[in-house]
Amino acid sequence: MRTLKLQIQLSIDGYISGPNGEMDWMKWDWDDELKEYTRTLTNSFDTIILGRKMTNDFISHWSNVAENPKDSEYEAAKKFIETPKVVFTKTLEESKWENTTLAKGKLKDEIYKLKNQKGKDIIVYGGGEFVSSLIKENLIDEYYLFINPSILGSGMPIFKNVDYKMNLKLENVKAYDCGITVLKYTT
Repeated sequence: MRTLKLQIQLSIDGYISGPNGEMDWMKWDWDDELKEYTRTLTNSFDTIILGRKMTNDFISHWSNVAENPKDSEYEAAKKFIETPKVVFTKTLEESKWENTTLAKGKLKDEIYKLKNQKGKDIIVYGGGEFVSSLIKENLIDEYYLFINPSILGSGMPIFKNVDYKMNLKLENVKAYDCGITVLKYTT
């Protein structure tokens, strides 16, 4: 069975964005060691899942980066654009994005169908409500939490919908020179 991984940036106090969706607190001046760690993680999957609300921004951002071979994120952008994506939606009837299919069934059923397909692992990047739903349903197998050295005080949490105790196993923790600490937890 394939593994569903979550890679997400969080503030120290557990928010993925500020109260109005601000993301200006995230560090992007990553050191080479963190970039290499992320490249290795990126090479471990062959399917990206996204919530409908995040899809347009995700695809347009990485499509723009992929148009410039001199951009330092060019290789990552190519990977993100070339990797098949599954968008979870209840409102769209067809995908308007290249290399993207829609999942319109029940969340658990669609995730288990993906996990039971042959291939590498699956990764989810967001959005916040979608990730919260996956967490609540205990569908994520590995958590890669990129903790930024920022405290927001309020914003969008991803664990707000969990209404039961979740015990995770800490597999790895690593602080990087750029200030980000990555915590890897498994279920």
